[in-house]
Amino acid sequence: MINYIKITSTFILLFVFGIAMAQEKPIHLIIDADTANEVDDLFAIVRAIDEPAFNLLGITSAQFHKSPQATKNTVAESQAINEQIIKEMHRPEIKLPLGSNIPLQSLRTPSPSEASKFIIEKAHEMKKGEKLDLVILGSCTNVASAVLEDPSIISKIRINYLGFWHALETNTYNKKEFNSGNDPLAVDVLLNTLNLEFNVMTATTSQHLVFKKTTVDKELKGKGGIKDILVKRWKTYNRWWTKKDPEKTAWIMWDVAIIEALAHPEYAKKTLLQTPKENTKRTIGVYTHININAMEAAFWKHLNKL
Repeated sequence: MINYIKITSTFILLFVFGIAMAQEKPIHLIIDADTANEVDDLFAIVRAIDEPAFNLLGITSAQFHKSPQATKNTVAESQAINEQIIKEMHRPEIKLPLGSNIPLQSLRTPSPSEASKFIIEKAHEMKKGEKLDLVILGSCTNVASAVLEDPSIISKIRINYLGFWHALETNTYNKKEFNSGNDPLAVDVLLNTLNLEFNVMTATTSQHLVFKKTTVDKELKGKGGIKDILVKRWKTYNRWWTKKDPEKTAWIMWDVAIIEALAHPEYAKKTLLQTPKENTKRTIGVYTHININAMEAAFWKHLNKL
């Protein structure tokens, strides 16, 4: 009986240890960002770099042609800032493939780019039981193009999208939101693709994560390097969509919310819901609540280590 107990106890310990080791494996991650469009993209990317929970393989640049401040080559603007961040943080091993500068022209026609090719390449490098997590902080052009170019990656990737307005009570989606509006066809491609794992951090949920300028200045200002770049971006970016708070005393950190939700799943509640009624009927994950205090604390704890 004693030997049986010892063997059973040992088995249980090995089983628990095995689960813990599996959970500690870093998430294989590519961030697809319209970095030049706003401020929070920079904060989110910097937060993701050096995060132990992530194996950050690359940062792809995305277009945002719907912005009233858009140039003819918005993807090049995003690319330039991505390169600046990586250079400043001394992480040359993180790849920076250039994305497409134009949205999809049809539901069946990709808009190929270095970014879509990179996504396909890395998806095929995933081992059995692994998935490549794609975090989309802007338009869905690059990721949807990758899926259209090579549908065999569908089972190898998981989408984590920042977009939509959402009413939980009625499970209704409003796609008249900036990210979705920059490539509505690409959004529909991803939603309509069967067996494609799709999670969304809605604008409705992420809007509650707000940073104050006083805190940003206290934590970052005058500390050099990437920290001063973040402060400068906040100060100099023209917030065109609102006349409220002209002094920019606060900023919604939409994109940071999805990064924190991946790094700390315990800080967010994800609900399984049906897709929008106009899309293929299937189940997706929708983040319906976030712990804003815990997320902000985790953000500053990480930044303080840089």
